[in-house]
Amino acid sequence: MHAHGLVVGKFYPPHTGHHHLIDVAAAACERVSVVVAASSVESIPLPLRTAWLRETHPQPHVEIVPVVDDMEIDYGSDEIWSAHVAAFRAGVATRSGLGVPVPPVDAVFSSEAYGPELARRFSAVHVPVDPPRDRFPVSSTAVRDDPAGNWGFLAPAVRGHLARRVVVVGAESTGTTTLARALAAHYAERGGVWAATRWVPEYGRTFTEEKLAAARRAAGDPSLWLDDLAWESADFTRIAEHHAAMEDAAARSGSPLLVCDTDAFATALWHERYLGSPAPEVEAVHERTPHQLWILTDPEGVPFEQDGWRDGASIRSWMSGRFEEELEERALPHIAVRGPHENRLAAAVAATDDLLAKGWTFNTPLTP
Repeated sequence: MHAHGLVVGKFYPPHTGHHHLIDVAAAACERVSVVVAASSVESIPLPLRTAWLRETHPQPHVEIVPVVDDMEIDYGSDEIWSAHVAAFRAGVATRSGLGVPVPPVDAVFSSEAYGPELARRFSAVHVPVDPPRDRFPVSSTAVRDDPAGNWGFLAPAVRGHLARRVVVVGAESTGTTTLARALAAHYAERGGVWAATRWVPEYGRTFTEEKLAAARRAAGDPSLWLDDLAWESADFTRIAEHHAAMEDAAARSGSPLLVCDTDAFATALWHERYLGSPAPEVEAVHERTPHQLWILTDPEGVPFEQDGWRDGASIRSWMSGRFEEELEERALPHIAVRGPHENRLAAAVAATDDLLAKGWTFNTPLTP
């Protein structure tokens, strides 16, 4: 058993090979320091990578150590080697906690060719862990080049961050739910990694039903209906936050594509419709929830169906116009779909295929 093991990596992003490396070290050491050495040119923030690793490795004797390391990489330069090692040492010392003495690093765990030299500079033994990567044939470079092709090597938190989110929005009775469900099913039928494609149902309707039931219980009057409800900004904020949480949970367990029936952007417009004012707290949820494409369901070709929960057909046309205005004004990537369901689905699939074909963009890391 080693006293203090060290693992160093960029984890840009982390994958199952990294997790195996850390778990091997954790099983062989009384204490493990995992240095996340990120440069400022990289596009996945260091705090996010740190949070991902802490979630996946909650062992109490494993400490995730964020280190900003903008030094160039040159394995032939003693000066540059010394600078990197100094940064790693400083990070481990800073994270050592409340004056508790930290034993010196006596083992370096690595799958990289530089592992033996890193261990030598820490006066530690080198423990190679699957250098040929036979057990987990993956690298961060491979993940960045093709996230979908390497989806199975990613932890739920990383999947949740990388999943492309397509939102179906529109006025009432314009087929948003029908299209969202059909779009997700279309990709799930492709099989493989896409078989897990999911859709997130609208939460606002469920919230309204619960709010009405609560009002009836409080008043002891089962005849209360929607017009009797008093709406507050906090209601819309709760709807937006709960829906965003549902999205995040689905993205973590699904495919590289997530289809959403409405989102916080739409909820902000419904806030405007019912309360006649902007919704800054709902907008804040919209700003922090990543979406890459909006599909607007136009009323054209969809008969209005009054199920007792909806505004009238005239409001439907007005709301559809507001959606289109806001999508344009905010320059959100979007298309409008019209006509029969088959045409709408074909247009939605074409736009989603275009989005997926663009792939993912990562800044190039520092390399030797």
